[in-house]
Amino acid sequence: MTDVTQPKQYGRPDNERIIPFMKIAKPAAIFSILLTLASIFFIVTKGLNLGLDFTGGISAEINYSQPVNQAAVSQALEKAGFKDAVVQTLGSNKDLLVRMPVQEIKVDDLGKAISQAAQLPNNTAMVHKVDAVGGQVGNELYVRSAGAVALALLLMLIYVTIRFEFKLAMGAVMSLFHDILIIIGAFALFQWPFDLTVLAAVLAVIGFSLNDNIVVSDRIRENFRKIRGATPREIVDIALTETLRRTIHTSMTLLLVVVSMMFLGGDGLKWFSVAMCVGVFVGTYSSIYIGTAFALWRGLNRQDFIVQVKPEFEDDIP
Repeated sequence: MTDVTQPKQYGRPDNERIIPFMKIAKPAAIFSILLTLASIFFIVTKGLNLGLDFTGGISAEINYSQPVNQAAVSQALEKAGFKDAVVQTLGSNKDLLVRMPVQEIKVDDLGKAISQAAQLPNNTAMVHKVDAVGGQVGNELYVRSAGAVALALLLMLIYVTIRFEFKLAMGAVMSLFHDILIIIGAFALFQWPFDLTVLAAVLAVIGFSLNDNIVVSDRIRENFRKIRGATPREIVDIALTETLRRTIHTSMTLLLVVVSMMFLGGDGLKWFSVAMCVGVFVGTYSSIYIGTAFALWRGLNRQDFIVQVKPEFEDDIP
C-alpha cells in the first residue's frame, strides 16, 4: 500500500515532496462546521453593530486650524446637544470625521449648528461637508448589500461551473459563503462597527478567495488530464502542493498591505483592514479545505474533465 505521507511522485522531481493536504480533510471539515455554527450563533444572538450607513445618521467633515484631541470634540458636541458622536481622524489631527445617529434636536441649518458646536478655545473649526442619511435609506442600503453578496455568489457559481466543473463550483461557492460568515461572525462577536467599508472588504475577500479557488481548480483539471495511475486524492494533493508557493506569496503580499493600512491608514480604513485581514486567513484556508475537499468528497475524478465521445462517433476515432 502506498504511504499517504510519501505518495508517488508521478513524474515530479524526487526532491520535491508532495504535501498530503487531504490527510486532515475530515478534522478540517469538523473545525469549519463548528466555526460556521459559532458565527451563525453570534450573528443571531448578538447581531451586528451596524454603522450609520445602514441605520441612518449624520456625518460631517471638520477642519481645525490647530491639532485637536478627539475627546475634546466629542465633549463639545455633547454639550451642544449632539448625542453619541463618534470622532475619527482623516489623515491628520486637524481633519476629523464626525459621525452620529439621527438627532432629536431640530435645527434649520445642520452644517452651521455643527460648526458652532465644534468650536474650541483658540482653535477655529470649519465644516466642509455634511451628509444626513435617513433610517429608511439606511435600511434600503442594508437590503441591497445583502442582495449584492447573494448575486456575486450566484454569478461565481455559474462562472466556475462553465469554466471547470459543477463539483468544483459548488465547493468554491461553499468556501466563499464560509468566508463571509466567518467575517460577519467575527464582527458580531466583538461588536465591531459594520458599515459600507466593511461590506466593500467582504466583496474584496470574495474576489480574493475566488481567485485562489480558480488557480487551484485549473491545476486540478490539468493534473487529472496529464497524470495517470494516481488517485483523485493524490492528484488534489499534487495540485495544492504545486500552487502552495503562489498562494503563500499572494496571501503574504496582501496581508502586508492590509496590516499597513490597519496601522497607518487612520480610522477611516481601520475596520476595512480588519475585515480584509480576517478574510485573507479564512480565504486561504477555505480554498484548500472547503473548496477542493468538498469537490473530492462529491466524487471528483478524471472523467469529469475528459470529453466523452458520443457512441455514434466512436467508429470514426482512428
